[in-house]
Amino acid sequence: MITLSKEDGPADLAGVTHMSIGVSWDPTSGSSGGVLGKLMRTVGTDLDLIAIAMAGGDPVRLAGLDSLDPLGNGGLVHSGDNQTGKGAGDDETVTVEFSKVPPNVTSIVFVAAAYKKGAAFSKARNISFKVYDATGGSVQQVADIWPSLLTSDNGCAVAKAVRNGQSWQLEVINTTGKIKQGDEQALMRFAVNK
Repeated sequence: MITLSKEDGPADLAGVTHMSIGVSWDPTSGSSGGVLGKLMRTVGTDLDLIAIAMAGGDPVRLAGLDSLDPLGNGGLVHSGDNQTGKGAGDDETVTVEFSKVPPNVTSIVFVAAAYKKGAAFSKARNISFKVYDATGGSVQQVADIWPSLLTSDNGCAVAKAVRNGQSWQLEVINTTGKIKQGDEQALMRFAVNK
């Protein structure tokens, strides 16, 4: 297993027919102890993993939030919303079956966002993105992407799958920024040019 970074450049996905990206995080009480800290850990932190299918520079489909199968054919599928970060393993996952992605989709941008009001990266810890090769029915973790936790931003463009002829490549973006919370258009604009 490897930890991918921006500096690594695009990773070739030749031979990979199904790829998944999962995000996991743990709720934190920040600097609060006692009852308030316990309550914050119990309530959890709501981060969201969103995959945005792009046709050139134009967002055309969004997997996540309320849309679990935006292509309608199982080509881009979101596991569903986890609003707390509690529990072991990935909290949210997006799976891509490359053969079912329409030819007009040139890339898929994976964004993590503290999308709902009151949510923030600073209220989560141990944020980790895992890349899986799910080709052939078995799922194997092949890489980690670790974002910086030293940010007051609420959005992170994590990675981008880019169509390269008949195959795909995966590029790590790992760029943070501000997204207007609750604004789906702002979320899609954040993914443009990443």
